[in-house]
Amino acid sequence: MKKKVLSVLLVAAMSFSIVACGTSEEAKTETADSTESSDAVFEEPNGDANVNRAMEVAKLIDAIYVQERTDETDEQCKAAKEAWDALTDEEKELVEGEFADPDYFGRDTGDASKDDPLNQDDIGENEILVVSFGTSFNDSRAKDIGGIEKAIAEANPDWSVRRAFTAQIIINHIQARDNEKIDNVEQALDRAVANGVKNLVVQPTHLMHGAEYDELVEAVDSYADKFESVKISEPLLGEVGKDATVINADKEVVAKAITAEAVFEGGFESLDAAAADGIAFVFMGHGTSHTAKVTYSQMQTQMDKLGYKNVFIGTVEGEPEETSCENIIEAVKAAGYTKVVLRPLMVVAGDHANNDMAGDDDDSWKSMFEADGSFIEINCQINGLGGIADVQKLYVEHIKEVL
Repeated sequence: MKKKVLSVLLVAAMSFSIVACGTSEEAKTETADSTESSDAVFEEPNGDANVNRAMEVAKLIDAIYVQERTDETDEQCKAAKEAWDALTDEEKELVEGEFADPDYFGRDTGDASKDDPLNQDDIGENEILVVSFGTSFNDSRAKDIGGIEKAIAEANPDWSVRRAFTAQIIINHIQARDNEKIDNVEQALDRAVANGVKNLVVQPTHLMHGAEYDELVEAVDSYADKFESVKISEPLLGEVGKDATVINADKEVVAKAITAEAVFEGGFESLDAAAADGIAFVFMGHGTSHTAKVTYSQMQTQMDKLGYKNVFIGTVEGEPEETSCENIIEAVKAAGYTKVVLRPLMVVAGDHANNDMAGDDDDSWKSMFEADGSFIEINCQINGLGGIADVQKLYVEHIKEVL
């Protein structure tokens, strides 16, 4: 599993204000250092031309694996892809940098042409800006994020729907690999201003009122005086609440929707039928140190209140603590289930779902459940929440409320 990649993506999720709200001096220094290093000549080439060419490509990838967009970003993305394409298959396998590896350009994540970046001009006076963290997994982006965007557009024919991602690292990845350009938040807001948008509604696809949502609100507030009206809709699970006992209608809708999808995909007539067969469904979220982490505990409370005794909520980061993989394994064992279905509690089935949950490395959730030795069967359903019709409808309802 690419822990170095995942750690940077977490930083990106917590810090996209570098893009949307101005760049700190520390971030400027870090970005400048990485950019300068990408142009430097290797002081100690190892004498192997194949390895040196692979190392040069790795440095070009590392230079765009940053959370700040600059005037050089477009050319850097282009240069990285051209250098990659010039490598032989053997050289591509040697690409290894601080964040670079052969999967950056080499992994097949689906057909990018099926995705619409929704960065067109001619917006009109009314815009709904759908803001997501983003994913470089093409099929998931088109199905999960694109599915939400299309549902919103169909429900609001008098409004233009546009897209923004908060993770510049992901935007750069998609642009370099697939030549698809997606706006970051600042670019999207600038586009709205340039197009004369008067009424702006921002719909975040985030699960909760976490750090990323807070920074989005701050970024949008800085543009508030450029529009006649600006409204920010609720994230998927609505208000957080003060403790693990607090649940709401949004959490109930999502709990029912994701469980029904998991049961259906597992081939069972009902959740009770799955339980009778010894199956536990484990939904893996991201986790956060933000106070909004109580949301995951509230989702478990919601499952319990619905009588879903064989449904468990976990997180990659293990925050809150009871949602760590180790604790979830113990909870499933204590409940007496011998078969497990893992499924992401995330809008998109991207890197976390494919690697942290279903990957083959020792620290993936699938591997950890297997290593425990208490379960006779572990299956993975790699599907994001955004592809579920009832989840899409909930986003539509949130927009309806603010309109």
